[in-house]
Amino acid sequence: MSLPAYQRILGTIRQRIEQGELRCGDLVESERELARRHEVSLMTARHALTELQREGLVERRRGAGTFVAAPKIQFNKLTSFTEQMAGRSLLPQSRLLSTKVIEDEQEIAARLALPPGSPLLVIERMRQAAGEPFALETCYFSAKDFSWLTSASLERTSLFALLERDYGAELSYSDESIDATVADGKLAKLLQIARGAPLLRICQVIFSSRGTAITYVRGIYRSDRHTVRIRRTR
Repeated sequence: MSLPAYQRILGTIRQRIEQGELRCGDLVESERELARRHEVSLMTARHALTELQREGLVERRRGAGTFVAAPKIQFNKLTSFTEQMAGRSLLPQSRLLSTKVIEDEQEIAARLALPPGSPLLVIERMRQAAGEPFALETCYFSAKDFSWLTSASLERTSLFALLERDYGAELSYSDESIDATVADGKLAKLLQIARGAPLLRICQVIFSSRGTAITYVRGIYRSDRHTVRIRRTR
C-alpha cells in the first residue's frame, strides 16, 4: 500500500533536515510551493506542514513562512541527552567543566538514600548539539560506588551508556521536579544567552529497575531548547 501524499511530503522534508540539507532557521517551501512540486492539493501540503510542526521539526511564523526549528529536548520519557540528539540526527557533544567530591550536600545524599555526610561525586558538564549549548548538567553520585567515573570518557560517551554497560544498572524511571529560574552572569555566559533570560531547572532522581537511586541530576536548560509533552490517557 502506498503512503498517503502528505506522509510522502513529510518524509521528504524530514529526510532533508536529518541529512543537513535544511538547517536550523532555514526557510521551508510554502504550502503552495509544496503543492505544486508534489502535485497535491493545498490542503494536503498544509497537513504535511502541520504534522512537521507537531513533531517539533518546523515552526510556522505568521506572515513570514515556515522555518526549520531548533532541535529541542523532550522530557516525556527517560532518555539520555545523547539519545535525544541522535534521534534528531545531530551529533551530541559534552564539555566537561569539573569533577569533584563533596560531603556537605545532605539533602541530595538523602535523595540518593545515603547516610548524612556521605561523600558525593559531582560531575558538571555543558551539553551541546548543532554547535550550540543546550544545558548545564550537574550529576551527583555516591563517591564510594561510582569513583570509577572520574576516569571515564565523559566528553565522548553517554553517561547512561556507561552506567548500563560498566556498572550494570538498568535505568528504569525517574522522579522529576521542574521550575523556572533566570540566568545569572555565569549561566548567561555558559549558555550564550542574555543575563536575566528565562531558564528551566529540571531535577531528577534516576532509579534502576530494582528501585535503587543511581544519580541525582540537576539540569539548567535554555527555555528555547526544550519541550515537555504530556499525554493524557484513560
